[in-house]
Amino acid sequence: MSPQTTRRWAWIHKWSSLVCTVFMLLLCVTGLPLIYHHEIGHLLGDDVEAPVLPVNTPKANLDKVIAAASALHPGKIMMYMSQEADEPNIWNLTLGANPVDPDYVSVAVDARTAQVLAQPKFEGSFMSVMFHLHVDLYSGLWGKLFLGFMGLLLLVAIVSGVVLYAPFMRKLDFGTVRRGRAPRLKWLDLHNLLGIVTLVWTFVVGATGMVNTWADLMLKYWQSTEMADMVAPYRNAPQLKELGSMQDSMARALAREPGMKIGFVAFPGTPYSSAHHYGIFLRGDTALTSRLYKPVLVDAQTAQITDSRELPWYLTALLISQPLHFGDYGGGWMQFLWAMLDLATIIVLGSGLYLWLKRGVSVPATNSAIAAEAA
Repeated sequence: MSPQTTRRWAWIHKWSSLVCTVFMLLLCVTGLPLIYHHEIGHLLGDDVEAPVLPVNTPKANLDKVIAAASALHPGKIMMYMSQEADEPNIWNLTLGANPVDPDYVSVAVDARTAQVLAQPKFEGSFMSVMFHLHVDLYSGLWGKLFLGFMGLLLLVAIVSGVVLYAPFMRKLDFGTVRRGRAPRLKWLDLHNLLGIVTLVWTFVVGATGMVNTWADLMLKYWQSTEMADMVAPYRNAPQLKELGSMQDSMARALAREPGMKIGFVAFPGTPYSSAHHYGIFLRGDTALTSRLYKPVLVDAQTAQITDSRELPWYLTALLISQPLHFGDYGGGWMQFLWAMLDLATIIVLGSGLYLWLKRGVSVPATNSAIAAEAA
């Protein structure tokens, strides 16, 4: 690689790294507790736990579950109900003054006894602060898109760093850390070493994180295309007078898609349904399919299924990218690996910032020197 080409790559690496480094540090620091969000929630007492009952205890009628939550908030209407994949004994219900109320309330109900367990408040908690700083900087869609752009710059920095690393390391054995020289040189070697070691993980997490920032745009596109087509026959239907049985609706949806489990339910008027439908989103029961949803639209008055379709490829890609980003699909060992790689990436980012702040007098423009000064 010629000196001129090296200078170009060095410039790209330096500025893509500098622009995104502070934000990437923020994402790594806030992402660390999110890897263990269940464990931290349990430790802080924020997680709701179902009481121990006999294994064969039957599930309560879903209409009774809804009634138990609605009785606590008679002035509000149902928005969503869902179950965590690892906690089938709790229904999490969301109610608001209207179907898109941002000031919603949450109610956790025992799925077997239809008894209210708690009214958890996520906003204002430690995990909510970490979540918002990691996802949208408390700025909604624009915050997500901004962080997505920072993720793109990270990918550019990774690619340009690899291009610079190869000629720089030709004169050194892989993994060499020159401890007897100046501190900046030692940090440069550590920066390059950890950068290469974490290369694939950082690229995957950066790429999937960038994809996740487009989630709102993807969902809006799906709602305006396929979802709109699914509910088109109800465009001129009269307003609902009363809601049909959720128990019957769910039973028909599960019978329509045998082998699938309940993911979440969107009530009429919410973005994931229509003014006349329950949007029942089912998921598979394997490691991969448990992350993928299939929407089943049920007439909210007659409890009859009106449509069911596979999600388009772009939403499937989004759903697959989410567990790859957080490492929450492989149990404790996967979480530990993700946490260690996250810490290593924090060192890479911090050392890169240190190297820039401690940059010294220019050196001759050889390939290796330019690569060193660009780090």
